[in-house]
Amino acid sequence: MLSEFSEIQGQFNVLCNERSNLLDTLRQLEAANIEVEASGVHDGGYRLTKHGFSNLGHGKYSECGTTESSDDVEKQELEEVSDEEESCFFETKEYFSESTISWGSLGADHMHKCVDLENQTDHMNEMNAKKDLVETRYPQIERRKKLPDPVEKEKAVSLWSVIKDNIGKDLTRICLPVYFNEPISSLQKCFEDLEYSYLLDRAYAHGKAEKSLLRVLNVAAFAVSGYASTDGRHCKPFNPLLGETYEADYPEKGIRFFSEKVSHHPTVIAGHSEGKGWKFWGDSNLKTRFRGGSIHLDPVGPLTVEFDDGEIFQWSKVTTTIYNLILGKVYCGHHGLMHIRGNRQYSCKVKFKEQSIMERNPHQVHGFVEDVVGKKVATLFGKWDDSMYYVNGDKVDKVKDLSDASLLWERSKPPPNLTRYNLTSFAITLNELTPGLQEKLPPTDSRLRPDQRYLENGEYDKANEEKLRLERRQRMSRKLQDNGWKPRWFQREGEDGPFRYMGGYWEAREEEKWDGCVNIFDELNEDLVDCSEGS
Repeated sequence: MLSEFSEIQGQFNVLCNERSNLLDTLRQLEAANIEVEASGVHDGGYRLTKHGFSNLGHGKYSECGTTESSDDVEKQELEEVSDEEESCFFETKEYFSESTISWGSLGADHMHKCVDLENQTDHMNEMNAKKDLVETRYPQIERRKKLPDPVEKEKAVSLWSVIKDNIGKDLTRICLPVYFNEPISSLQKCFEDLEYSYLLDRAYAHGKAEKSLLRVLNVAAFAVSGYASTDGRHCKPFNPLLGETYEADYPEKGIRFFSEKVSHHPTVIAGHSEGKGWKFWGDSNLKTRFRGGSIHLDPVGPLTVEFDDGEIFQWSKVTTTIYNLILGKVYCGHHGLMHIRGNRQYSCKVKFKEQSIMERNPHQVHGFVEDVVGKKVATLFGKWDDSMYYVNGDKVDKVKDLSDASLLWERSKPPPNLTRYNLTSFAITLNELTPGLQEKLPPTDSRLRPDQRYLENGEYDKANEEKLRLERRQRMSRKLQDNGWKPRWFQREGEDGPFRYMGGYWEAREEEKWDGCVNIFDELNEDLVDCSEGS
């Protein structure tokens, strides 16, 4: 048996080498062919009618999917997914490295386990190969690896003096020094949810192959992966001005994204993204409150992904809390129930476990996939800052061996040049002005915001001056909105419905025609208060 297994392992290694050589060849061909055109993505707005969700397996969508407003569902979930049952998580390398196997002591049972490990390794390599092939279908763009070196030395600011004057107030309406900001806006931070967009590409491919269960599992992994970038991120993104926009064109990932601040009070940001075979959109109203030593952030508004074959999934984000603002080490946590509702065969419930002071294994996520009759067909587990796995069936007991589980998603490695902002490698690229980009952007794009650019460059005094100037201008936004101001690129469905992308932005960008787009970062023009067009 050992001899046969060694022969199989040799064949497996040969296949791995062939795959590696094939990928290297594809990358070389991609680099040589600089005129390769990326696969086109059709523009145009998408309008989801009320009938689109009439066939949801669990009834009409409700915002009760968020954590704090669903006590009954939460209680039920606590019964089904006991917090006392702690899943055990292991490093992948411990299971898939050859050094962990003692060949001399293998019996029949051990041999069976080794075959399982080889199968698991093959599954992971297959997933990574698919990810690599997805990323090499598009032209590669060289993006920066680090932020600019700061021009000035940072100045310390008393956090307590700011907090004690603002306890109980809405965080979005507090004038904080620029020291508490990170050099990206909330519009750009929305795009961070798409860092692992390859999961939606994979979900689309599984659906085409009639693997509906794998599709919903990858959608669930995508919904969890959006939280990975929040680990160690304690600074606040810039609050956009009314009418501020942000575009992200990433052909190397096969996606493009656009967002706009569509309301000042309440603060609402709408976004729309298009990928290969899918669309992803949503609008968010973030409610924030100081609670003495912590800040609670409650997102309001659903996120929706629709595949070209008509399958739709919709969910709301869970509650985020930032702890130890006054004493101790500052850290953030996410907790609550995320219900991913599908309009066909499967839906998914994912529980983010709230972290306690004595927690030995933090950031845990546990959930399950159920069909239209409520039968649990798969179990998910992992950590929102690390990785997610799944097993078939309803496995509510402790997971002690990853050899029976399949990897869905794993967090990317952190950048080598960390700053106090703890931005990921992906986030570092969001505010970058690549060569020739500035001339194509509308005057409302976040990259052109001066205080944010000064902060990125480490010019803190100038950043504070510009931030105060723009916040004075921002105070006119309420009057603008009351005088009939309308968003430029999004339209609200009904009086209190969601905002949907109307289309036209990418066409205007191609023609470089920005009619009706006012330079909102320029000196305040009182005439703007009387205008009714969106900017």
